[in-house]
Amino acid sequence: MNYIYLLINIAVIFFPMVLSFDKKVHFFSKWKFVLPAILLTGVVFLIWDLLFVKLNVWSFNPDYIVGIQFFGLPLEEILFFLTVPYACVFIYECLNAYFPKDSLQKYSFSLSNLFLGLCIAMLFLGYNRWYTVINFGFLFIVLAYVEYFNVKFRFMYKFYRAYLVSLIPFYIVNGFLTSIPVVIYNDKQNLGFRVGTIPFEDHFYLMGLLLMNIYLYEFFKSRATGKGIN
Repeated sequence: MNYIYLLINIAVIFFPMVLSFDKKVHFFSKWKFVLPAILLTGVVFLIWDLLFVKLNVWSFNPDYIVGIQFFGLPLEEILFFLTVPYACVFIYECLNAYFPKDSLQKYSFSLSNLFLGLCIAMLFLGYNRWYTVINFGFLFIVLAYVEYFNVKFRFMYKFYRAYLVSLIPFYIVNGFLTSIPVVIYNDKQNLGFRVGTIPFEDHFYLMGLLLMNIYLYEFFKSRATGKGIN
């Protein structure tokens, strides 16, 4: 039983890794952009994770982890920030390869503003709850930067499309993690509203994690090619 979280990590990355050599997507050729994006984002989220453990925002069920820890975090939790972003950026690139049209791009700015408004509302409602404040505060900063200060390339329609599709495996994976539970949430530090067993904030935790990864991925790719995003 103590291999459950490790097996979930392996399941998350197995098919994206195998399918990275698909001729149309050719994802393995983009690893030089994907890996630094994942590593840089991972550092931010691991610091965040450590803080949350210290603040008792969440904890890990010892019955479902192998027991190897680094800086107080289970090995599986560290792997989570490699496997999940890799799978999500893979989804992003697959959608771009198979559905290149972005006719709905013109609506993405309005959608971003709606999410920014939601962040402000959630910060107001959960001002005294660590998970709510840090989660929506982080998303607000990253989303505002990408939409209002990122003038060289636009990719938010493609991002939202990938985020929407990523919610499918998110519900499966996070459903397991929160129902077994592998990750135990302190509801005093979140809004207390759940979709099934998944805290409401987790949906936007995924959004912030995916957005930072994709922004950095596109940033490194544009620097290498000298082009923006079409």
